[in-house]
Amino acid sequence: MALPIAVYSASQVREFEARAIAAGVPGYTLMKRAGEGALRVLRSRWPRVASIVVVCGGGNNGGDGYVLARFARAAGLLVRVLAASDPATLTGDARHAYEDALASGCTIDAFSPDGLIDAEVIVDALLGIGTRLPLRPESRAIIEAIAASGRPVLALDLPSGIDPDTGVADVAVRADVTLTFIALKTGLYCGQGPEYAGQIVCDELEAAPPDDVSPQLRRLDDACILRALPRRRRNAHKAEFGRILIIGGGTGMPGAVRLAAEAALRVGAGLVTVASLPEHLVAVVGPCPELMFAALPDADPLDDLLASADVVVLGPGLGRTSWSQRIYAAVLARRRADQALLLDADALNLLAADPSAPRHDDWILTPHPGEAARLLGVSPAQVQADRRAALARLVETRGGRIVLKGAGTLIGARGMSPQICERGNPGMAIPGMGDVLSGTIAGMLGQCHDAELAVAAAVFAHASAGDALARNGERGILATDVIRELRHWINR
Repeated sequence: MALPIAVYSASQVREFEARAIAAGVPGYTLMKRAGEGALRVLRSRWPRVASIVVVCGGGNNGGDGYVLARFARAAGLLVRVLAASDPATLTGDARHAYEDALASGCTIDAFSPDGLIDAEVIVDALLGIGTRLPLRPESRAIIEAIAASGRPVLALDLPSGIDPDTGVADVAVRADVTLTFIALKTGLYCGQGPEYAGQIVCDELEAAPPDDVSPQLRRLDDACILRALPRRRRNAHKAEFGRILIIGGGTGMPGAVRLAAEAALRVGAGLVTVASLPEHLVAVVGPCPELMFAALPDADPLDDLLASADVVVLGPGLGRTSWSQRIYAAVLARRRADQALLLDADALNLLAADPSAPRHDDWILTPHPGEAARLLGVSPAQVQADRRAALARLVETRGGRIVLKGAGTLIGARGMSPQICERGNPGMAIPGMGDVLSGTIAGMLGQCHDAELAVAAAVFAHASAGDALARNGERGILATDVIRELRHWINR
């Protein structure tokens, strides 16, 4: 089943559930639908499983677990329920679910780590979106016991221990599959959520989110590439596909501009020029003769170069020397009003150090967490603690379209729901990968002339190329490998 594109906060999902109940669907009916869906996922993922242990908490997540236990027992599985809290304290639908499970003959015991020993699969129905940090000691001990068991885990709604909105976790259940209900939650895609969620499955319980509520995030999928790069006309010519200018490459750093420029070519840009120090000519053009090169000993040649470019990328390998600062200032002062501008790498560091830097609504900034921290005047740890909040602050203070790179790259701009790319892998944490992304964005933008489409398509294609390479192992991937793989993804 294809996952929805929209991702919501925990409070929004609670609102959707309340609306469904107000519209006449009893809460216990939703709980039974959740239990039925969980049994389907369990049998699909582990078709030969004969015995399960369901760890049930004291809220509605536990109620989902009690319903699943009853249905699984009726389906012929050997089921044991471990209650993390005294069932006598249960209320509402969770109490109803417990009583039905007990009446059906389910074995229900107080939680003990020894109770996990015989499980073929453990079902985590402990906290779900009820997780509140810091965890209580008893919840922490149960989560650690599940981790120590080494058994496969099906998490209901959200792996227990994961903050439902930020994905932050101290300790959390590491699930093989997470079945989330009604809608996708932001905690599954942010912070450590992807590390713990495993495969994500969504069951809307016939209570799908209404159209009048804006999601917190939207997932990228390969449709964005098709929208950005439609089929070319047979009589097309290269001038239609963008004139890209890549500016950077300070002393001893020609590789960054070459990577960005070659990536722009590989995704279909028409003409790509690198402007860098004169001594970098051979290093740039030698490995890739399709590139053009303009010597940039100082800022004087920029007027002619900027006049003929549709898209400008400033920053790869730029450095922070006096030459770098002059080039940076000249580009910002002289670029045309209708000219797309992307700042990356050292251009972002120079921007962060520039107290008079204006806010622009038409540029693209592509910071990694360290660069984002400098732009915001905070620490990288603060950026990573709540990446969505950091993205929102960057959009507000710096303007334009922001690409906050990292695990779960985020894209934001004023007036749009942020987008998230769940693809990508740790093997891409290598030198030059950000340069390749900048060139990919520029090459896409030169063709489709739409920043929203170009950025989304570039981020998705770049991450997908990295994942394709990682099928043979994450270690040892090079930025140049990703450049070659990009061609496959943009021609799908």
